[in-house]
Amino acid sequence: MSMNKPYSDACDRNRDPILAVIGPLLANKRAVLEVGSGTGQHAAYFAAKLPHLTWHTSDRLQNHAAIQQWLNEAALDNVHGPIELDVLSGDWPTLDVDAVFSANTAHIMHWQDVVAFFAGVGELLPPDGLFMLYGPFSFGGRHTSASNARFDLRLKQSDPGMGVREFDELDKLARQAGLIFEQDYPLPANNRILLWKKP
Repeated sequence: MSMNKPYSDACDRNRDPILAVIGPLLANKRAVLEVGSGTGQHAAYFAAKLPHLTWHTSDRLQNHAAIQQWLNEAALDNVHGPIELDVLSGDWPTLDVDAVFSANTAHIMHWQDVVAFFAGVGELLPPDGLFMLYGPFSFGGRHTSASNARFDLRLKQSDPGMGVREFDELDKLARQAGLIFEQDYPLPANNRILLWKKP
């Protein structure tokens, strides 16, 4: 079964740079909801590296089998799920978490999904809760690299609803959801982690 379990090359490349940022941020946190766990690779890796945390995976139903394969193979007590979560449904799980993490999701969601995503995170997080969003972003209407501009074009050609998101627009959604922007962490391959906190 593990021979054909879904695998993302990008997940393997970006997991250590991501861990270097989120590890310290999560040092005094108890539980994380990962929105859009995809293959499940990140969850299995981060839960192993951060054993003090309970890591909850979530995604749309069609990705659950993949996530379950990775979790079964990892056989860790501190990683759970996958939970069925479609951000647009508004039906978020009732979870006791103090952080939300999501990687490479905002640019493949349609804008109404992104709006619902931020609203849902704002509802779920307690005071002092963290929202960590990884991916490519643009700033002041400009891409941070030529490769991100090409990536944005490819996304929009495959689906006009997708695209690299503008930081100012995301921050506006965050503020509407009761979240305050804390920091922008540049990472390899022109990606970054944006950190918001619930005051």
